[in-house]
Amino acid sequence: MLTDIEIAQQATLEPIVNIAAKLGLKPDDLELYGKYKAKIPASTVKKLGSSKNGKVILVTAMNPTPAGEGKTTVSIGLAQGMSKLGRNVCLALREPSLGPVFGIKGGACGGGYSQVVPMEDINLHFTGDLHAMTAANNLLAAMIDNHIFQGNELDLDENRVLWKRCMDMNDRCLRQIEVGVGGGNFGVPRKDAFQITAASEVMATLCMASDIDDLKARLSRIAVGYNKSGKIVTAGELGAVGSMASLLKDAISPNLVQTLEHVPALVHGGPFANISHGCNTIIATKTAMALSDYVVTEAGFGADLGAEKFLDIKCRISGIRPSAIVIVSTVRSLKYNAGVAKEDLTKPDLEALRKGFANLARHISNMNSFGVPVVVTSNRFPTDTEEELALVRELCEQQGARFEAADIYANGGEGGLDLARCVLDVVDSNTNKDLKFTYDLEDTIQEKIRKVSTSIYGADGVTYEPGVEDKIAALVDAGYGKLPICIAKTQYSFSDDPKKLGAPADYNITVRDCYVSAGAGYVVVLTGTILTMPGLPRHPAALDIDIDPDGVISGLF
Repeated sequence: MLTDIEIAQQATLEPIVNIAAKLGLKPDDLELYGKYKAKIPASTVKKLGSSKNGKVILVTAMNPTPAGEGKTTVSIGLAQGMSKLGRNVCLALREPSLGPVFGIKGGACGGGYSQVVPMEDINLHFTGDLHAMTAANNLLAAMIDNHIFQGNELDLDENRVLWKRCMDMNDRCLRQIEVGVGGGNFGVPRKDAFQITAASEVMATLCMASDIDDLKARLSRIAVGYNKSGKIVTAGELGAVGSMASLLKDAISPNLVQTLEHVPALVHGGPFANISHGCNTIIATKTAMALSDYVVTEAGFGADLGAEKFLDIKCRISGIRPSAIVIVSTVRSLKYNAGVAKEDLTKPDLEALRKGFANLARHISNMNSFGVPVVVTSNRFPTDTEEELALVRELCEQQGARFEAADIYANGGEGGLDLARCVLDVVDSNTNKDLKFTYDLEDTIQEKIRKVSTSIYGADGVTYEPGVEDKIAALVDAGYGKLPICIAKTQYSFSDDPKKLGAPADYNITVRDCYVSAGAGYVVVLTGTILTMPGLPRHPAALDIDIDPDGVISGLF
């Protein structure tokens, strides 16, 4: 059996200009990055406007498990199935981060015969977007410390600097650091921290921007820290906006690649959904909408994280309205949510399937609450029985959701035809353009947190650690009280405890910190023990990745 990277390496790719032609783009509309990658520059994006206004299909999932759900794989397979049915479709996906690629999760290009390619390029440096974001982020960090060192005209309080450095790699040793050690020419000593680039505000800000002017306006609003009078100091006041935007001038342009079956895919922006908003760029999604009749996009991790943020944040900011939501599940993951051991997940167990369905049922109910029709798919594995799939179908239909299994890992678009027909039927019959949000912007920050925690997570309420509500009050006083919220929470559970599987009840969400991401345009709420700089596992994927003398890479997945 071929590995994902072997399948990708054996594929015959179309020149990217041919893929662009499927979207009505000419070679002069592109900035080529070799033969199989291109950027769609700002001039082309501006020229497109909203020419087609394609219908958006949001792909999300139940809470992730070690058994694997394959959300990106399903997104790609669904788009390939729709293309086989003669539909003009484009994917809008997130870029991989090097941290997971070399860590435990692996890449973000799908799998089997439902991949975006060239897989090695996309999973590694791609077009340099994340490196540009890292540079812009760390330029601002350097300018902050230099400003303090060079006389501190803005009277920044070195003990209340909010801006963190970042890098696109997992490194737990950088979670807490000290800079300026030694003082004098080494700088002003203070405590600092690193976060992974995918969790950085520069990443989130670029993904929320509509064009370069909007990006600059958002960068100028970034809160870098407090002055000694307790007032927020911004990146605009520091004079950092022009240089930061210059570093991001290419990163803001969407990247065009293709699937194994030559379906166009815009892969652009890659924030994590357990820490950030988990959605690709608004620019890429709207560009895909302008170029195709149907857009398949995804939101990170489970529907309680990525999909909620897509709907409550991205849709609110951009005006995008999905015509259908696809929730990815697996028979194995449903059993896992019932407490079945990983080694026993391949054994038929209808009772465990019923019990574990509680997790999926809550996701279905949550997505229905936004007023968008739901389709559930089971990403099929060889050990799934027809009896098990029939039970999942029955349970989904009892919740008011359509259901279709998909065999897109092994069979690509052909294995996604039934799912594609089902989704198209739902999308084409949906005329509702309204979207019901979980909270109102006029709600207090605490009320927004309570509504998401109780309505989406199923919590009884919210507990605040000491000092957090004082931070919220300071944010309100600074004028940030009417922003949306972005809750950082474990992806493995509805709760803030990764060990609580299924559909947990009788618990509170614990908020341990709160800060503003003014560039992205929301307030970040940290819950449980969530960290913004991941660490490497005992056996990181980096140990298995290699390159031969001919430049052929192995071990990527």
